[in-house]
Amino acid sequence: MNISMSSQSPAVSGSTRLQVQMVSGLFGAVFLLVGILGFVPGITANLGSISFAGHHTDAALLGLFQVTVLHNIVHLLFGIVGMLGLRSRGLAKNFLIVGGIIYAVLWIYGMVIPMESMGNFVGLNTADNWLHFVLAAAMITTGFVFGRKSRG
Repeated sequence: MNISMSSQSPAVSGSTRLQVQMVSGLFGAVFLLVGILGFVPGITANLGSISFAGHHTDAALLGLFQVTVLHNIVHLLFGIVGMLGLRSRGLAKNFLIVGGIIYAVLWIYGMVIPMESMGNFVGLNTADNWLHFVLAAAMITTGFVFGRKSRG
């Protein structure tokens, strides 16, 4: 049996498109979950001290990641966009790559801005900073790996 490359293109293309969209949806679902859990007492320690923004909060998701209302809203927005990536290969790829770049900038910002300064308006701590680094690397990598178009 001789199978030409062109007969395999649609399946490969559909598979790639589905993968990038599923990865976007997975990131989106996790961001939505994290955004919601940031408002749940018990899962977020010291929730009574949460502030809208800034470093003046003792609220910590899982007792580790400092959160503010603004921080949680950003997670929810990222979650919505990630879930919308389920509808479009292009949106999914852009969400992963651009979102990853945003997290890389946020990581650099968190490393440069003193945590107790007014400049820390998002309310970041060391755990947040390193999670942002991991998210940046994972999102950018998956965006490029799963978002590339197959050759047909």
